[in-house]
Amino acid sequence: MQLADSWRRSLVSGSAASVASALVLAWSGLRELGSAAAPVNGPSQWLWGRGAPYRDDATLRHTLLGYAIHHGASLFWGLLFERLRRKAPQDLPGTLAAAVTTTAIANVVDFRLTPDRLTPGFEKRLSHRALFATYAAFAAGLFAGALLARRATTRAP
Repeated sequence: MQLADSWRRSLVSGSAASVASALVLAWSGLRELGSAAAPVNGPSQWLWGRGAPYRDDATLRHTLLGYAIHHGASLFWGLLFERLRRKAPQDLPGTLAAAVTTTAIANVVDFRLTPDRLTPGFEKRLSHRALFATYAAFAAGLFAGALLARRATTRAP
């Protein structure tokens, strides 16, 4: 697999994981907090400080920035996923194992190894159940993105 192809695949898988997990965050926020924007605002604490995760309203300052940070982090994890996927068996179980492994590493880094200000922020407001669903959606997004990228490359002339 060429380097350019690996980068393109990581853009697809990371973006799919970002969108899937952000949808679960928004749904969980609406259900648990009455605000779909609240959990998405969390990562904006990187710039705006500790109060950002407690903002419920949708704003460019918090929501757009929060999603941009979330998406950027997802692209980073997409790179790791593609590296693990290349080393895994090139079948569905191997791809799924790479997605789950990447997500587990992301979870440990996010909540055990990262300073409080650089955590995702949404963990301050959502239940453990919602966090599990978010990370499960992230793994599913990586997996689905890899399948989409694989399909696109097999159809390319």
